[in-house]
Amino acid sequence: MKEKTNVMRILEKQKIPYKSYYYNEKEAISGIEVAKVLDENPEQVFKTLVTISKNKKIYVFMIPVIEELDLKKAAKIVSEKSLEMLKQKDLLSYTGYIHGGCSPIGMVKDYPLVIHKSADQFSTIIFSAGKIGYQVEISVKDLLIYKKANLYDIIK
Repeated sequence: MKEKTNVMRILEKQKIPYKSYYYNEKEAISGIEVAKVLDENPEQVFKTLVTISKNKKIYVFMIPVIEELDLKKAAKIVSEKSLEMLKQKDLLSYTGYIHGGCSPIGMVKDYPLVIHKSADQFSTIIFSAGKIGYQVEISVKDLLIYKKANLYDIIK
């Protein structure tokens, strides 16, 4: 059943145009599988990754689903000595989202967001709408402005 997610409501409230996608999955599937199900370019479908520093600061990164986050590059960008991926069991308490439905929009706190520079080659990117089975596509420019995000090389 298709419904509006909190991410979609936030985008509407902010008057940010978006396109929504729904795929009938009950459990998390890989980002590459999401791109296939949606029949979209996996370089344009982004995953949201949440990291934590030694002093418990949270940083959010978005990269194409076919890529892997380089934690060393990511740490350098956010001026940390090192970062590690946030454990799945901690995801809900820090972000309000579960694995497979994590979106950079609508987290419980407004964490710093860095998006891989390849997003710049597209006018829009697709990412989780905050619930398994739901994705949104919005303008890269709108996302950068709304989230005060930056584009950097953060992949291996």
